[in-house]
Amino acid sequence: MGGAKLSRGTMSISTIMPSKIATLTTDFGLQDPYTAEMKAAILNICSNAVIVDITHEIAKFNIRMGAYVLASAVPYFPEGSVHVAVVDPGVGTQRRPILIQTKQGFLVGPDNGLLVLVAEKQTTIRVHELTNPRFMLPQVSNTFHGRDIFAPAAAHLLNGAKPAEFGPEIREAAKPAFANVTWRNNVLVGEVLHVDGFGNIITNINEKELEQSSLKGAVSVELAGFKLKLKFCKAYGETKPREPLALIGGHGFLEIALNQGNAAAKFNTKAGDQVIMTPV
Repeated sequence: MGGAKLSRGTMSISTIMPSKIATLTTDFGLQDPYTAEMKAAILNICSNAVIVDITHEIAKFNIRMGAYVLASAVPYFPEGSVHVAVVDPGVGTQRRPILIQTKQGFLVGPDNGLLVLVAEKQTTIRVHELTNPRFMLPQVSNTFHGRDIFAPAAAHLLNGAKPAEFGPEIREAAKPAFANVTWRNNVLVGEVLHVDGFGNIITNINEKELEQSSLKGAVSVELAGFKLKLKFCKAYGETKPREPLALIGGHGFLEIALNQGNAAAKFNTKAGDQVIMTPV
C-alpha cells in the first residue's frame, strides 16, 4: 500500500540482508554426504554464514570446467564473499591448499589452477598457503581437505580472521596451461575452455585480450581441423539460423557459436582443443 510505513522496531532491509556469504563449487555431486559435511564445518565455526551452492556437478576431476564456472559466477556475488572450490584430484599430495585475496573477496581451494581464472578476473592482491592448524578441524584427513581445511578457512575468514594469519604468503598460484593465451605476429592462440549446454564453444580468450589484438570485424579461425571465416557479432541472432559467428558471451569470453544450433557438434570440438585466430 502506497502510504504504509515501517512501524517502530521493524528491521530495515539493510539490517536483515546477509553479510557473511560463502559459496561452494565442487565435483562431489549430491548423493554423498560430502557437501553437507563442508556446510556443517562452516556453520560450526560461523553459525550465521549464508552458504550458496554454485554447483556440485562439475565433471569429476575436471579442473578446467571448475575454473570456468568459478570465473563466470563469482563476480556477481557481493564484495567480501568467500568462495570455496574443490575439484582436487591431487588431494593429500604435495599440492598446496591456498587462500587468494582479491579486490572483491576471497578464494579458497587447492593450488592446481582451479582458482586462477577468477583470481585474474578480480585482480589478485595476495596469496597465502593454508598451514596454520588453528584454522583447520582438529583432525585433518588426507582425502577430504574440503571439509577439514577449506571449509574451516572460509568460516574463519567470515568471522574476521586476516589472510596473513593462515600461513605464509607465496608469490603466486599455479597457472594451468588452459589459462594461457598468446598473441604473436597477428596470430592469437588460445584453447577451448568449455562447451555449454547449447553447444556454444567457449574459449579462454577474454574481451581484454581481444581488444589488445588487431582482430576486428571478421576473423579467420582454425578449430579442430576446420578453418572458418567468422563475423564478430554482439548477439546470436545477428546471423541466419545455423550460421556460425564469433561473439563475446555473457561471461566475458570469446565464443564460437551457431545461431540456434550446436557449434561443438558441427565442428567436432571439445574442451582443450586449440583455437587459432588471425585477421581476415
